[in-house]
Amino acid sequence: MTPSNSERFSDKPNEATPLFRELGREEIEQILARNNVGRIAFSLHDRVDIEPISYVFDSGWIYGRTSHGTKLSTIAHHRWVAFEVDEVKDMFEWCSVVVKGAFYLVGADTGMHQDPAFTHGVELLRALIPETLTANDPTAFRNSVFRIHLDEVTGRAAHGSQH
Repeated sequence: MTPSNSERFSDKPNEATPLFRELGREEIEQILARNNVGRIAFSLHDRVDIEPISYVFDSGWIYGRTSHGTKLSTIAHHRWVAFEVDEVKDMFEWCSVVVKGAFYLVGADTGMHQDPAFTHGVELLRALIPETLTANDPTAFRNSVFRIHLDEVTGRAAHGSQH
């Protein structure tokens, strides 16, 4: 038998009990749009890795950039990834979004500089760092532009606090 929230978090009837709820698609997209740092999780065989990345959300896609290395080598073998963004104010004041989808390299690494997804992605990323992929790029080593489609999305939130 699973305990109820009140049993799980409070033995005192006057004590505030946190409420947990699922987020709707519109709320999920708002959270993705107002944040620019998340974590990407990827796996191969029995190994799972997770790394922070900066990103921009637009029209059902997460756009970001990365450098060559283990992450891209691993994802080349298994392009299904998870991506998470959290907003945390307190122990019981938070929301969390998890995106699952396919990881696509676009543009420079595919030899398609005229790729509309690459052009659009760079425009979006320049809203964060105007020098993105220019001679003055502060993170020029991150020269691989990618996007992740929101194939599956879930979100949860907590509201209230325990005293």
